[in-house]
Amino acid sequence: MEETQKSYLPVFLFMFAAIYILARFVVFRTWSPKTRPEASSCLISLAHGTPAVVLAVGAVLSENIGFASPNTAAQNLVLDYSIAYFLTDLLHYLVFFPSDVLFIGHHLATLFVFLTCRHVVSHGAFAVLSLLILAELTSSCQNAWTLAGARRSDVVFAAKLHRLLSPPFYALYSLVRGFAGPYFLYQMAAFYLSGAADTVIPRWVWVSWIVVVFTAISVSILWITNLWVELYRERTGKLEKKTS
Repeated sequence: MEETQKSYLPVFLFMFAAIYILARFVVFRTWSPKTRPEASSCLISLAHGTPAVVLAVGAVLSENIGFASPNTAAQNLVLDYSIAYFLTDLLHYLVFFPSDVLFIGHHLATLFVFLTCRHVVSHGAFAVLSLLILAELTSSCQNAWTLAGARRSDVVFAAKLHRLLSPPFYALYSLVRGFAGPYFLYQMAAFYLSGAADTVIPRWVWVSWIVVVFTAISVSILWITNLWVELYRERTGKLEKKTS
C-alpha cells in the first residue's frame, strides 16, 4: 500500500515547468510573442503525450486489469505524470489565454477525473488510463500539425508540412475519437451501470467520469468535423481556381 500511495507529482511538476521555460526562452526564443506561448505549450504536450501512452500501456497491462480494480503503483505513477502536465498547461492557459474557457474547462475536468481516481477512490485507473491512451495516441501528430500551423503564414516549409499532415492527422483523430473512444466509453458505462463497482467507486464518481468523457468526446467530434469541412472548402476552392 505504501508503494502505491507514493506520489511523484512534485518531481513531474518541476520537470514540465522546466521544459516549458526551456521552450519559451530557448527553443522558441526567435518566434514571435504571439506564437511562442502556444509553441511552448505544444512542447510540454509532446513531452507528455507519447511517453504517457507508453507508460499507460505498460500500466494497464499489469496484474490489476478491470474497471473496478485497485490502482497499482505503475498506474498511479502515470496518473501523477499526467496530473503534472495538465496542471502546468492549465497554468499556461490561465496566464496567456484566460478567455479560452474551452481548454481551461477541458483541463479542469480532466484533472478532476485523474485526481479522484488517484487520491479519492484509488480504483479505476485501468479505465482512466485506457481513455488516456486513446486521447494521447494522436498527440505527436497533433502537436506537429499545430506547430506547423503556427508558422505557416511566414515559413514555406511549415505551410507545406501543415498541408501534408492535415489529412492523415484528421483521419487518425476521427478514428480514435469518433469510433474507438465511444466504443470504450460504452463498455465502461455498461460495467459501472451494472453496479459492479459501487462498493469501491461511489456512484457520483463514476457518473461524473462518464459525463466528463462523453462531453470531451462530443466536443472532439465537433472540432474534427469542423476541420474536415474547412479542409474540404480549402481544397475545393483551390481546385476551382485552377480550373477557372
